[in-house]
Amino acid sequence: MIRLIAMRELRSLLVMPSTWFVFAVLQFIFAWFFLNALEAFLDFQPQMTQIANAPGVTLVIAAPLFNMAALLLMMLVPMFTMRLIAEERRNQTFHLLLSSPLSYLNIVLGKFTGLLIFLLMLMSTLPLMLYTLAPGTQLDHGLIMSNCLGLLLLTASYVSLGLYISSLTTQPVIAAIGAMAVLVGLWLIDLGASSPDSPWHHVSPLHHFQNFNNGLLDSGDIVFFFVFSAIFLLLAMRRIDNNRRYG
Repeated sequence: MIRLIAMRELRSLLVMPSTWFVFAVLQFIFAWFFLNALEAFLDFQPQMTQIANAPGVTLVIAAPLFNMAALLLMMLVPMFTMRLIAEERRNQTFHLLLSSPLSYLNIVLGKFTGLLIFLLMLMSTLPLMLYTLAPGTQLDHGLIMSNCLGLLLLTASYVSLGLYISSLTTQPVIAAIGAMAVLVGLWLIDLGASSPDSPWHHVSPLHHFQNFNNGLLDSGDIVFFFVFSAIFLLLAMRRIDNNRRYG
């Protein structure tokens, strides 16, 4: 059942013209950033050969590229999560799901999985761009894989939060603004924490992504993303279960 709902969400996204517009704009931004970073690296390469332990092409190009994608996702994901439940409520189609034999677990995980697969399709061009450099240079595969894993976990955390906020309202715009406000707020809390040891750093998903961005796999960061995503998915399930019981 989860697979069926996920495929339904994926198909509904792929038939929307706005989806392909977003895809085209996003790929243009990725390509522009990638080519500019590559050009800057080639310009400074003669000077870098004189530096001991100079950073390689992967660190100079891949890390900033994935970091930029993480920031873009913070703005992009709420635009998609707003339609998961809030838009269905506005269109009077959500009650069909509630009246079906599908459990709230199937509904939430199906919608979560469908959107996550779609977003991973959007992000899949990042490693493809980087591996176009493989014939001419040696890439740090570990750093690329670390960033891919970090971006996957970060995207999952964004989708879970956006899905929960979408379950709280019948207005998609309010759902999008609410999710974006929470995500930006967590990011600003991280930026505003003055002390490097401040516990406020640890509430931001972007803060936990930075270790992945630097090529470091920390079990604490992985646990954070799993717990963060699980909490908001469970809250969304509870909200939908209450809707089914009390209308």
